[in-house]
Amino acid sequence: MSQLKVIPPQPVRTNSGLGLWNAYFLIKFVMLWLGYLNLQILPNLVFAAVLLVPLGNRKLVILRTLIALPVGVMLFYQDTWLPPISNLLDHPGLMTFGSDYLLELAGRFIDWTLCGWLLLVLVLYRLVYQWLRVTTLTLIGLAWLGAANLLSLQAPPEPAVALATAPGASAKTVSLAEPDNATLNAYLQSFYSAETERRVEFKSPIAGSPPFDLLLINVCSLAWDDIDAVGMRDNPLFQQMDVVFDNFNSVSSYSGPAAIRLLRASCGQSPHSKLYDTPPDQCLLFDDLGKLGFASEVMLNHSGQFEGFLDRVRSQGSLPAPAVSISTLKHQLISFDGSPVWRDNEVLDTWWRHREGESDSRVALFYNTITLHDGNRMLTADGGSRSADYKVRAQTLFNDLNGFITELEHSGRRVVVVIVPEHGAALQGDRMQIAGMREIPSQSITHVPVGIKLVGMGVNPRTSPLHITEPSSFLALSEIVSRLYVAQAEPQGPDWATLLTGLPQTLVVSENAGTVVVNYAGRPYIRIKEKGGWLPYPQRLK
Repeated sequence: MSQLKVIPPQPVRTNSGLGLWNAYFLIKFVMLWLGYLNLQILPNLVFAAVLLVPLGNRKLVILRTLIALPVGVMLFYQDTWLPPISNLLDHPGLMTFGSDYLLELAGRFIDWTLCGWLLLVLVLYRLVYQWLRVTTLTLIGLAWLGAANLLSLQAPPEPAVALATAPGASAKTVSLAEPDNATLNAYLQSFYSAETERRVEFKSPIAGSPPFDLLLINVCSLAWDDIDAVGMRDNPLFQQMDVVFDNFNSVSSYSGPAAIRLLRASCGQSPHSKLYDTPPDQCLLFDDLGKLGFASEVMLNHSGQFEGFLDRVRSQGSLPAPAVSISTLKHQLISFDGSPVWRDNEVLDTWWRHREGESDSRVALFYNTITLHDGNRMLTADGGSRSADYKVRAQTLFNDLNGFITELEHSGRRVVVVIVPEHGAALQGDRMQIAGMREIPSQSITHVPVGIKLVGMGVNPRTSPLHITEPSSFLALSEIVSRLYVAQAEPQGPDWATLLTGLPQTLVVSENAGTVVVNYAGRPYIRIKEKGGWLPYPQRLK
C-alpha cells in the first residue's frame, strides 16, 4: 500500500500594496497642489518601490516598517520648503529665546486651512480604501509627476534675451538664457566677480565748506512688505524724507550680516562666505569717514549681547564702544530673549545731549534699534509681559524718529540722517517660511525702505521726497555720502541732479549662510545649499 506524502504549505509572498503609506503620499500630493511642498520625485519613487517589495517573513515586514518611519519623516522634511536643520545649529542664540516667544512661534506653524485639507484626505482615504486600489492611484500619481518632471527637463531652452542695465550697474549687458542650474550659477558668479571691482572714492571737500554730522539709523525688522501689511506705507516719517529708495536690497535677513554690509558700504557686494574676512582697503565706511575728520560713535537701544551682535559689529566695522550708557533709562519693552529694549526717543535724546557737548566738528553715528524685532513684549503693571503689536511699535518708532528729526532741526546744526533697515520682519510669511521666520532672505524681507533727510543744509522746496526707483544697495548710500561731503550743500540746498544722477545700481542678489535668492529675468530663484539646485521661489498664497 503506497503512502501519501504530505507536503507542508509554503509561505506565499503577497503584496498588500502600500497600505497606510498611501495616506502619506496622498498628503504629499495635496500639499504639492497647495504649494507647500517641493516634491522630489526620484527619492519618493524609490521609497515607494522599497515599500512595495513583497516580504514573506513577518519580522522582515516589521523591520522594514521601523526603518521606513524615520526615513519617511526625513524625506517629508526634505520635500518641504523648510531650511536644512543644520542651519539652526549655526544660530546657538536661538536657544535663548523666552518661553513665551517659543510658544508664539509654535502656534504660527499651524495652518488651519492646510489642516482642514489633510483631515479631508485622511477621511476620504478611510472611506474608500476598502473599495478602491488606492496603491494603484498613488503609483499613477507618482508616475505622472515623474513624467512631467522629465518633460520639463527635456524642454528646449528659451532664446537668450539681452538685458541692458542702467549706468552704474555691476554689468553692462547680461545674457538671459534658460534659468537652469548652470545658467544661474554662472549668473551669480558673474555678479560677485563684477562686485569685487566696485569702490566708492571719498574726495576732499571744497575749502571752507561747513561740516555736518552723519547719523546712520539702522532699523531691525522693517520692510516695504511689513509696512503694507499694517497699512502704513504713507507714514509721515518717510513722507518728510528728502530722498527715498523704492528698490533697495539689504541683502541679508539677519541682523549681524545686514549691519556688517552697511558698515562695508564703500565696496561692492561680497558673498556671505567672505563677509567675515578682513575687508579690502576702502570698504569700511566709518574708516573712510574717519580719514575725512569724522569721529565715529555707536549707540544701541538694546544690550547688543544676543549672538554677540555688538562685539561683531565693532570688530567688523572698526567701531568704538557705545558713546553713552543708557542702563539708567527705564524701558517698557523686553526683547525675545528677555533683555531690555529702550525707547528710541530717549536713547537718541541722550546721545544728542552728549553730542552737543562735544568739540568734534564732524561725528558719524551708527545707531541700531530692535524696537520692531519679532517677539518683543510689552511690560505690564503686574510685573509680567504681553505680546506687543507690530503696528503699535512701528507707529511709536516713526513718531520717535520724527520727533528726533524735529529736535535736530531746532538745534541749528547740519545733519544728514539716513534711515536704513537691516531687513524686514516677515509679518506675512510665505510658502517657504512662517510669519516671523527669516532663515531665507526672500525679496519680501530684503526689499526695505531707505530714506535720507538733510537737516540744516538748505531749504527744501519740495513737499514730497525724490524717489530712486533703480535697483540699489549699500554702495549707492556710500556714494551719496561721498558726494555730500565733497559738495557740502549750499545754503539754498543741494544740487539734487548732481547728488542723485548716475548712482551705482546693484542687481538683486540676497544671501544668508547656505541660501541665495536671485532675481533673474524678473523672477526670484532660490538655492538652499551651495551645491544644490535652483528652484523658482514659490509665490505667496493669496
